[in-house]
Amino acid sequence: MAMLSVQKLGKDFGGIAALNDLSFDVAAGEVVGLIGPNGSGKTTLINLVTGLYRPSVGRICLEGARIDGLSPHRVARRSVARTFQNIRLFDDLTVLENVLIGMDRRFSTSYAAALLGLRSARLRERLARLAALEVLAQVGGTLTARVDMAARQLPYADKRRLEIARALASQPKLLLLDEPAAGMSPAEIRTLTDDLRAIAQTGLTILLVEHKMRLIEGVTGRVVVLDLGRKIADAPFDAVRRDSRVVQAYLGRAYERGSDVAA
Repeated sequence: MAMLSVQKLGKDFGGIAALNDLSFDVAAGEVVGLIGPNGSGKTTLINLVTGLYRPSVGRICLEGARIDGLSPHRVARRSVARTFQNIRLFDDLTVLENVLIGMDRRFSTSYAAALLGLRSARLRERLARLAALEVLAQVGGTLTARVDMAARQLPYADKRRLEIARALASQPKLLLLDEPAAGMSPAEIRTLTDDLRAIAQTGLTILLVEHKMRLIEGVTGRVVVLDLGRKIADAPFDAVRRDSRVVQAYLGRAYERGSDVAA
């Protein structure tokens, strides 16, 4: 049974089809890349999976159970987590506090117990802190040395890593990453590639939206390519990079020259 199954999915906005007859599966423990030109429907798909949008037609199933049409918090309760193209952190909270927010369901305690400082509440707080530090270590050592720093003070790449850490903190079954390497330097992308590869080795199922082909090549086992809301390829990276439809629609001359699209 697939972890994520997208079946004949379509989404219209005012008569304009953002997605059209899209079908593919992501197996448990698989890392799948989702690529395509801007406006091809990649983020629309993530918004549909996470409940921000409702599909116009089709189904989305998580481990065989339909989740299309569920509200975002209900999808999150099914152990689905995501990051965003535009970083969304709690800027005035510390690095550690941002991660702890992602652990709310795992280490929740009653208001009364927290207010009274009961032993159970203190124990949960200690366990949550230890778990948060473990998560931060997964996404780069620099964050573990900055746990008390406000998120707004972090370098840009660390903000990206912190958002991934917050998503991981909920212990998702399915992680959706929306352009996590956007704005990063080549060196930072190499570090992120290593971190994501290590995270993938834990068995987590990942759907990765990205324009940086070196990250896609270094992390994913399979790539789904969208163009104008339709799937035009679904194959291992080496096959996709040689597909004439993909080269024409997306990779093109920029890919052949090894420009930033391929970086």
